[in-house]
Amino acid sequence: MRRFKIKNKLAGLLVLTPLLFSTVSCKKDFLELSPELSIPSEFVFSSADRIESQVVGIYSSIKNGQFYGGRYLIYNDIRSEEFVNERTNNVTGYSTYQFSNDETDSYVSDFWVRGYLTINRINIFLTDIEPVGTDILDANKKTQLIAEVKFIRALTYYSLVQLFAKPYAADNGASRGIPLRLLAERNSENNDLAASPVKDIYAQILKDLNEAEAAVPATYTSQDDQSTRAHKNTIIAFKTRVLLAMKDYAKVITEANKIVSATAPFRASSGVPHQLAPAITDVFSNFKINERILSFPFEANNAPGTQNQLGYYYNEGNIEYSLAEGGIFSNPAWPTTDARKKDLTGKSSKGDMNILTKFSAASPYLDWIPVIRYSEVLLNLAEAEAEAGSQTRALALLKAVRNRSDAAYTFPTFANKAALVDAILLERRIEFLGEGLRVPDLQRRNMPINSVGAGRLIQPTDERYIFPIPLGETITNPGVSK
Repeated sequence: MRRFKIKNKLAGLLVLTPLLFSTVSCKKDFLELSPELSIPSEFVFSSADRIESQVVGIYSSIKNGQFYGGRYLIYNDIRSEEFVNERTNNVTGYSTYQFSNDETDSYVSDFWVRGYLTINRINIFLTDIEPVGTDILDANKKTQLIAEVKFIRALTYYSLVQLFAKPYAADNGASRGIPLRLLAERNSENNDLAASPVKDIYAQILKDLNEAEAAVPATYTSQDDQSTRAHKNTIIAFKTRVLLAMKDYAKVITEANKIVSATAPFRASSGVPHQLAPAITDVFSNFKINERILSFPFEANNAPGTQNQLGYYYNEGNIEYSLAEGGIFSNPAWPTTDARKKDLTGKSSKGDMNILTKFSAASPYLDWIPVIRYSEVLLNLAEAEAEAGSQTRALALLKAVRNRSDAAYTFPTFANKAALVDAILLERRIEFLGEGLRVPDLQRRNMPINSVGAGRLIQPTDERYIFPIPLGETITNPGVSK
């Protein structure tokens, strides 16, 4: 059983293990690795166990609390209309909440650095595993491990391009994107690299995902691995998110149909049998339930880190952010009969705030991160069907998600396609509250962000709509702005 926890000295060895550093004061690119331990690649690639330990370490890198293990989800929710800041603490995203973070913001910079560290670890792994022969690693296993890290690279690039570049929908991906680094960088020789267009980043994401889908397992024998490592349905599910961001509705339908049955009850018929859990509370109490297609796990000795944890931000940990009265919490389309409101929100212990309680673990806040759930695939498909397919099926998918939590709820008659799409988008606000999808949902449709923190609508033309490229990157890589 491996939960991204390596039980020997290989835990820190990803060929070279970099130290994170102050973004601006140290004028070195993060790709110029400052190793805790410099280990020859022939050592870490000398056995199958050591090679797989590196892949486990790469999963650990992306689920770091400064990246997808906390901050990615948090930044994508606190910038919206759903939450109110209670602590005015920049460490926990106050400047991001206010849309006042600039290129010198160290916390946004940490996110950028962590993402590219993960990408470079993957690139080094892909380079160094290439000559490994079957005397060390079974050929099929080698292909699988390569596929897994390509999936992680795709997920990392998607996370970065979504936050630091204009949406694909703004101009079909013609805008300035981010640097597309695909080489194994062991020094600063290739620091100067212009940002690729957004469309090129998405093309690479899809290339990695398509190659990964062909080579990852359909299932794993271990339930832990099935919940926390990429399998075929993981890749397919994530492709529906990426393609939806590109407004390629026909391909969303094609991909989703691989893992969603034609009619209710909707479920995956091949690979891992994903389906909606009977109760929404099951999703946040049983981290290995089949609705959770991919989760990033934590344990006491492998926590997300101080002030990165979802329960610390939203629940009684510290209640950094409460539920906004003007957000989805108060929307009449989300009645108190809905289990998502009854069981996953509540009053603070003092009774003065409405709070999100779906991340309920106490300190050190070890709730597993929901990367993608089956309910998202259903709503991705519903939106694509509403836009470019069958509105009847779109409504059936929408009802499946709503009626799981509120069996008696009846949707009104929708006057047109736009009204149905609006209902699907509203359902996403309810279903994924606190799971990091609100701002991406607005951006992929090129809609303004209704910011509580900024006190105004942030239009797609506003430079604050996306994060600025960190100053540390522009110092060490002047070409990033070209």
